[in-house]
Amino acid sequence: MNRPMKFLRIAIACAAIAVPGAASLIPVEALAAPARAPEIDQAVAALRAIATLRADFVQTDRNGQTISGVMTLKRPGRIRFQYQKDVPLLIVSDGRALTVIDYEVAQVQRWPIRNSPLGALLDPNRDVAAFAHLLPSALAGGFSVEIRDPKHPEYGVITMTFVHKASAPGGLELAGWVSLDSQNKRTAIRLSNQKYGIAVPDSTFQWRDPRPAVHR
Repeated sequence: MNRPMKFLRIAIACAAIAVPGAASLIPVEALAAPARAPEIDQAVAALRAIATLRADFVQTDRNGQTISGVMTLKRPGRIRFQYQKDVPLLIVSDGRALTVIDYEVAQVQRWPIRNSPLGALLDPNRDVAAFAHLLPSALAGGFSVEIRDPKHPEYGVITMTFVHKASAPGGLELAGWVSLDSQNKRTAIRLSNQKYGIAVPDSTFQWRDPRPAVHR
């Protein structure tokens, strides 16, 4: 199976996804700048309303290759991307860093959340609304929010898509996101079968280190 690490890294989101509830921690401060689109505040409020979330996801790289799995989110800032069985890869956030564990080659890599587009969802110190722009969406009844910090291009860009759904927290459901990292690597995440308010034990975000103890 062609499984290059660049395809499996989520510049995430994840959106990210997160994704969602993780962004729920992002403070939105009053701005003196021109008034922003109300949809942006609605999206942030909807994300803040999520405590836990589990959803199926399909991840697509810029070459059109896809893999799937299950995303589990619990705030503050924790997320897990469990890939399909034939992909020995796991991505976990503990609220401080994203960790990519490759069990096939016994490799572990970590990145500070702030260095990833998923920081817009997972880093509680980032003011998402201050750098957000409203974009049209191809989804009926939906809209997209692009987050790009012009002062920190190394953070990349994440564009989250929302659809109106009465049963979702805040009346909006995160349908997925597209992330573009500082190396211009594009990753798209599409979510489905979202379940909110489920019990998620903290152990969900633990992982087995495949490296020999001497190399940890």
